[in-house]
Amino acid sequence: MKTINIVAFDQFTDIDVFLPWDLFNRIRLIRDDWQVKIVGTQEKHVSMNGLEVATQGHIDECNEADIVLFASGKGARSLINDKGYLQHFDLNPQRQIICSMCSGALILASLGLLDGLTATTYPTVVEHLQALGVEVVFEPLVTHGNIATAAGCLAAVDLVGWCFERAIDKATSEAVLAYVAPVEKGVLSQ
Repeated sequence: MKTINIVAFDQFTDIDVFLPWDLFNRIRLIRDDWQVKIVGTQEKHVSMNGLEVATQGHIDECNEADIVLFASGKGARSLINDKGYLQHFDLNPQRQIICSMCSGALILASLGLLDGLTATTYPTVVEHLQALGVEVVFEPLVTHGNIATAAGCLAAVDLVGWCFERAIDKATSEAVLAYVAPVEKGVLSQ
């Protein structure tokens, strides 16, 4: 069984958890050997918009997951200074795909995973990420080996596609993303 863990925390950005959650779960339409979990430090976390979300596991499980995605949101800014929180992670980009949405890049940087690498993040977070010593580039997706950062909520489509391409293959990635692609004007298939 392969595992994908989406890391949530209080004050996470709703779409940066739920869009990847939906996209990652679509792998089960073509494969049955993947499990997707939202993990956190509590049994539930509250989004920036006030939605309570139950977690299916603890962040400690990220250390064994095949893919780890850090969500974004206001809560990420406080977590980068929480040594107790950061100590839960012993991630290894040699054997894991590790990525982030928007301000989740702050957590990657705080864990030392972006040392010497370029990254992207949401425009309001650029100065925070630069203050952590990361060179920020303005792209929707920046990848280095098994590490990726995405900027802008809809970049989750690119990020998840990249994860599947990296973990499985390009054909599988394209097949999964075809389920959510906009319908082309004038084209109907049955």
